[in-house]
Amino acid sequence: MQIDLPQLIRSVPDFPKPGIIFRDITPLLADPVGLDQSVAQLSEPYRDRQVDLVAAIEARGFIFGAAVARQLGAGFVPIRKPGKLPAATTKVSYQLEYGSDSIEIHTDAISPGRRVLLIDDLLATGGTMAAACKLVTSLGAEIVALAFVIELSFLNGREKLAGHDILSLITYDAE
Repeated sequence: MQIDLPQLIRSVPDFPKPGIIFRDITPLLADPVGLDQSVAQLSEPYRDRQVDLVAAIEARGFIFGAAVARQLGAGFVPIRKPGKLPAATTKVSYQLEYGSDSIEIHTDAISPGRRVLLIDDLLATGGTMAAACKLVTSLGAEIVALAFVIELSFLNGREKLAGHDILSLITYDAE
């Protein structure tokens, strides 16, 4: 049984601030068929691509990343906000619309030459995923692809991720 995944995405106007439509994946996560279908669609293109590890960005990316890793028989690596990982880390800072942010990965999470699939729930401006790509490649890994549940194409996030194979299950062309 196939489900129309966009029907499981709730649009919340004016969140987190006026003028923004937040694309909420909570209904998708609560629907067992929709969740299973989204994990299958995120996994399927990479079954024969020799993925060693799936790395995902906190927090919603973890939900999909761990499930995809299991489907692919790969390991899972969390990419987190600063101060959340207990051992030695590597950090990358990146610019936001108003300010900056950082993400970290354990320095021993990925050894050189490993093939990594990066996953997050949402591609918006691409800054967070571009930083995640820098983290992964700084450890000597090869990026297989980038996969997202939702892409807000009108924010042009793909431009910051040029040169990477990108999969998005659901694309919104306008707010």
